[in-house]
Amino acid sequence: MMKYLQRLGKSLMLPVACLPVAAILMGIGYWIDPSGWGANNVAAAFLIKAGGALVDNMAILFAIGVGVGMSDDNDGTAGLAGLVSWLMITTLLSTSVVAMLKGVDVSEVPAAFGKIQTQFIGILSGLIGASCYNKFKNTKLPAALSFFSGKRCVAIVTAGASIVATLILFFVWPVVYGALVGFGEAIISTGSIGAGIYAFFNRLLIPFGLHHALNSVFWFDVAGINDIGKFWGTMEGGVLGQTGMYMTGFFPVMMFGLPAAALAMYHTAKDNKKKVVAGLLLAAGLASFFTGVTEPLEFAFMFLAPGLYLIHAVLTGISAAVCASLPVRAGFNFSAGFVDWFLSFKAPFAENPLWLLGIGLIFGVIYYIVFRFAITKFNLKTPGREDDDIDGEMDIKLENNDFTAVAETILKGLGGKENVVSIDNCVTRLRLEIKDNTKVNEKVIKSAGVAGIIRPGKTNIQVIVGTQVQFVADELKKLCK
Repeated sequence: MMKYLQRLGKSLMLPVACLPVAAILMGIGYWIDPSGWGANNVAAAFLIKAGGALVDNMAILFAIGVGVGMSDDNDGTAGLAGLVSWLMITTLLSTSVVAMLKGVDVSEVPAAFGKIQTQFIGILSGLIGASCYNKFKNTKLPAALSFFSGKRCVAIVTAGASIVATLILFFVWPVVYGALVGFGEAIISTGSIGAGIYAFFNRLLIPFGLHHALNSVFWFDVAGINDIGKFWGTMEGGVLGQTGMYMTGFFPVMMFGLPAAALAMYHTAKDNKKKVVAGLLLAAGLASFFTGVTEPLEFAFMFLAPGLYLIHAVLTGISAAVCASLPVRAGFNFSAGFVDWFLSFKAPFAENPLWLLGIGLIFGVIYYIVFRFAITKFNLKTPGREDDDIDGEMDIKLENNDFTAVAETILKGLGGKENVVSIDNCVTRLRLEIKDNTKVNEKVIKSAGVAGIIRPGKTNIQVIVGTQVQFVADELKKLCK
């Protein structure tokens, strides 16, 4: 199970890498026009829409990325199948379609169906697409239907599987969503402890996209709390010292805790992988601090190291409980990043927002120590520490970046394209399946400058290339066509 989750985590790396810069663009746009979100400034509108094009469609990126990443050979057909599944599920479970199927007015449709386009559904769609691809990519149909044989039948099968998934979600999704809303309403009377419980489950439910159910209780009008609206004075009923308690605790985590966690993951990454993960962790940490968009960082480790994500949820709950019990209040319109923290200074119910700098620094230290200890003590597979890595792997340093020459040399050592059955790659290795292992010449392969060769089976060879492996794999695939 852990290997499956780690593979899923790696599949998310490509779409996750698209998100940090998009989040920063949105943060800058929101900074320029905090009240109008682009309505009062063309530059702000441009930046917000540019970033939102990716951040708002994160689930679609996940559907495609997981589809490709979880397929046997990383084929784009699986990505298309993931998109097919996403379109089927989200369309059939949209509010308007559900209203039509039930024969009721749209206003009578359970609120759960208004929150169906979540990251969880995106991941689920990708898994459905990849599973259908892996099982049916080599299907051979009768001559009359031969056009739909092989990969062409994958999307069709995926559509059928998605309909089954939709039928299950039609009954399950509103029940789970409603239960979470009821749970949120039940903990309202528990004060600061309730704020901590809410924040803990808010983080814990993000992988499933069900955190919206709890958010609706505390941030909006489901139970009359309206923490966001009352804090900013757009709704009546705010109470100084109380309003904002369900938002304040997220600031120390998003501005300090998660960036510190990113630093801990960087420091514990294998030396030969630090350059690979540095860009992702730096950008994701900056996005979390500046804008409060945490998904790029959280999805980078939640499946690779689920135990660590549980620790993150616990620390978030503690932060929320501590802040709710202190005379400090800050709020957000977008998320709990630096932009909203700064803008909340003049909000009607802001209280000692500068205290959050000291609290945040403390939580930053706690996050760093706890994450670094847990990662090293339990050998958690955070970015740069995955099972695919082994000590001694090195980057190939090609002064002229002639990946074609490297691929040609490796192919010669493999015995030519006639001896190659399939080509795949992970973070640092070529994963090859061959016909005849006696035709393989390891000396020729090593002459390409590779770091090593592994033979896990008679017809399987892994060539350790380094972080440039994708470019070598692409050239090798071209040569084998």
